[in-house]
Amino acid sequence: MPSVSGENRLIEYRNHIDKVRNEIAKVMIGQRDVIDQMLWAVFAGGHALLEGVPGLGKTLLVRTLAEAFELSFRRIQFTPDLMPADILGTNILQVDEEGRQHFSFQQGPIFAHVVLADEINRATPKTQSAMLEAMQEHTVSVGGVTRPLPEPFFVLATQNPLENEGTYPLPEAQLDRFMIKIDVPFPTESELQQIVSRTTSAPSNNVEKVADGSVIQEIQRAARDILIADRVIEYAVKLLLATHPGDNAAESVRKYVRAGAGPRGVQAMVTLAKVRALCDGRYNVAFEDITAVILPALRHRIFLNFEGEANGIRTDEIIRDILQAAGNEK
Repeated sequence: MPSVSGENRLIEYRNHIDKVRNEIAKVMIGQRDVIDQMLWAVFAGGHALLEGVPGLGKTLLVRTLAEAFELSFRRIQFTPDLMPADILGTNILQVDEEGRQHFSFQQGPIFAHVVLADEINRATPKTQSAMLEAMQEHTVSVGGVTRPLPEPFFVLATQNPLENEGTYPLPEAQLDRFMIKIDVPFPTESELQQIVSRTTSAPSNNVEKVADGSVIQEIQRAARDILIADRVIEYAVKLLLATHPGDNAAESVRKYVRAGAGPRGVQAMVTLAKVRALCDGRYNVAFEDITAVILPALRHRIFLNFEGEANGIRTDEIIRDILQAAGNEK
């Protein structure tokens, strides 16, 4: 059984998380699931990819998150002419007061706690690949020197699902670096009315800073200590393996899937499930935590074949079929 101090810690963590959620809700109308999934990614120490049509507040959400956490924030607008040096930084030749020349490193916008990669799929593959080391190792290598990025470090990227002209689909290796992919839905009618009312009048809600980087890192460590039973891990592994086409796979997987999720997929599921349990005030992961996080954890890690693409099949439909089959077998 957890100690009294452990219970108090858990209550304290939940209070921090609730405060951040409430501060974001001052600015964001609706989108409760989106906010929760973003917080899962932050407290799991992972990066997030947000997909939705323009005007849904994706950029505002990321900026508000950074403000509530008292973290440095930089926005990078990805365009086809963006170069790796525009993101990472470069060595600049400078002359001191005595006329001596020397190279000085000019940091790029990647050197921040929260980096918004806006419309990340508009940059060329060369520029996209410049993000890989930063996302995986939290370091930047320029001119033979490796420099650490500030901690905690998050890349929160956005992309537009409607516009394909002038875009470059993210490589599978880079997609896999995102712990979670969040689908941002279109607001309901009542939410649209509130959005119009709030955005066409004088702004009144200021976001308060309710936590700092040390709190995030402390909650990240606490989340990793959340218990998970072997049976729950086996269930997560079973779901991941079910994304791979084979004789025993669900019909939709055999028919439409080219390649299933890799090991990072099950790692993401378990890590996010632990964070969800902590946010709910529990010391152990339940089966329901796995099923709650499987969509954002795997939707970008399942790759459709030509038939699936041609028929407009969404990976969410594939995952729901897998969950239904797994439920029937339980």
